[in-house]
Amino acid sequence: MTSLSRAGRLFGIGLGPGDPELVTVKAMRYLQRATVVAYFAKAGRCGIARTIATPWLSHGVRELPLHYPVTTEMPFDGDDYVSLLGAFYAEAADLLAVDLAAGQDVVLLCEGDPLFYGSFMHLYSRLRDRFPVEIVPGVTGMSGCWTAAGEPMTWGDDVLTVLPGTLAAGALRERLAGSDAIVIMKLGQNLPKVRAALDAVGLLDRAIYVERGTMEGQMILPLREKTDDHAPYFAIVLVPGLGRRP
Repeated sequence: MTSLSRAGRLFGIGLGPGDPELVTVKAMRYLQRATVVAYFAKAGRCGIARTIATPWLSHGVRELPLHYPVTTEMPFDGDDYVSLLGAFYAEAADLLAVDLAAGQDVVLLCEGDPLFYGSFMHLYSRLRDRFPVEIVPGVTGMSGCWTAAGEPMTWGDDVLTVLPGTLAAGALRERLAGSDAIVIMKLGQNLPKVRAALDAVGLLDRAIYVERGTMEGQMILPLREKTDDHAPYFAIVLVPGLGRRP
């Protein structure tokens, strides 16, 4: 086991929802002094986290891109997907461990908050017992999206429910029916299923579609007016609460 006193430190840096100016002062400080930066990305792309961090990174920083072997090409709950992603995260952890064991600090970039649906968590769980880790929280994507939409989300006793669009249609309908204020993440190819579930429980007219919230190319409109079935994975649907108000 690597001695924690001699090992490098892993920094999980939350970068917020997309606008580089929503990076916290602490995250910016860590980015500016980073010498090794790792980040997740789809093969052939820069990745959202790396794009957000661009204004704050020093020239000459060494980069460790971690390219997903698969994203939306196959069912996420299938054995092949689980096997591929498990092996990828294990290999990525081993890659970072080489630098950490040599005493080199590594900054791992994370869109949104590192501990909220973040890929960072898969490396954190594999490395936390071997190396010292520091995590810098970030503004969540959902917070950035509801602020961009200008929609108060929770009033009085409203309970906020956060759902992944990857849930089965029946599970979506069940959870939507008992919710006050709702955020539905991980849209992508799940958009038609999510729209149908909201319609089935009478919430479609309250639903707001947000694509690329706080980023260039941002799109915000009532979900009912989003008539096509195309959405990026990081798009969000919001259903503001209607709870108690003085």
